[in-house]
Amino acid sequence: MNINTILVTGVNGQLGRKVKEVFAQETTFNMIYTDVDELDIASRKAVEKFFDTYRPKFVINCAAYTAVDKAEEEKETALRINEKGPLVLAEKCKSYEAFLLHISTDYVFDGQAFMPYTENHPTKPVNFYGKTKVLGEEAIQKTHDQSAIIRTAWLYSEHGNNFVKTMLRLGAERQKLGVIDDQVGTPTYAGDLAEAIKAFAVNYFSINNFARGIYHFTNEGACSWFDFALKIQKLANNSVIVNPIPTTDYPTPAKRPHYSILNKRKIKDQLQISIPHWEDSLAKCLKLLQNKQ
Repeated sequence: MNINTILVTGVNGQLGRKVKEVFAQETTFNMIYTDVDELDIASRKAVEKFFDTYRPKFVINCAAYTAVDKAEEEKETALRINEKGPLVLAEKCKSYEAFLLHISTDYVFDGQAFMPYTENHPTKPVNFYGKTKVLGEEAIQKTHDQSAIIRTAWLYSEHGNNFVKTMLRLGAERQKLGVIDDQVGTPTYAGDLAEAIKAFAVNYFSINNFARGIYHFTNEGACSWFDFALKIQKLANNSVIVNPIPTTDYPTPAKRPHYSILNKRKIKDQLQISIPHWEDSLAKCLKLLQNKQ
């Protein structure tokens, strides 16, 4: 059995797919990729059997319930995936002496800050999705000390459904778009987060007394959803007119935080990495999308 076995959950999501891509050329590790069809992370019996068979030493949990508005209604499902799932993984990682790396979100905060959120800022979610992610974080921290949590924000890639792909579709279909300009954060390319996750794994297997705890990762820079949409249409050469609108003009079942900028100093110091600016990573993603057409 390869002692460098890494288990990745949620591989069919946009982050999971990018994690698989960045590890593709890495021969040091024995990679095991799963999604809900292969492994239900909220089932203790299923996870126990999986751990007993593969005995991973490092687990990357990309599995999550991410339908923010639906979470207001589908509370049991959201809790099962976002709270119970991380708890079960933490329990089994502890039993099998494996490290757990879990992905969380900026939605654990209330969006009332005026400076980038540090990892020790008190959590105070404003919607049920954010609450489930806080509960997942707490379940891991209480259960297994050999763990780390990476909070990210505004995630997109060339895979799955996301803001970038929605804007590209609407930009090609419509003459005008209204996009919210009073919510500020940082777009995060899933490929860049996947590279940071790989750096975590490399560090874990090569450095003793690996740093645990909570980390923040997004691309560099900041913008509103309006700024983000404007840049997407410009890079895609779409002639659609993008107009700024307030949040009050676009009501949603779940409230959104108005300020979601995360302080990334800790993860940059720990992993000794530089992080691309969001505009550069967006251009990279759009080029990959064009090549797929």
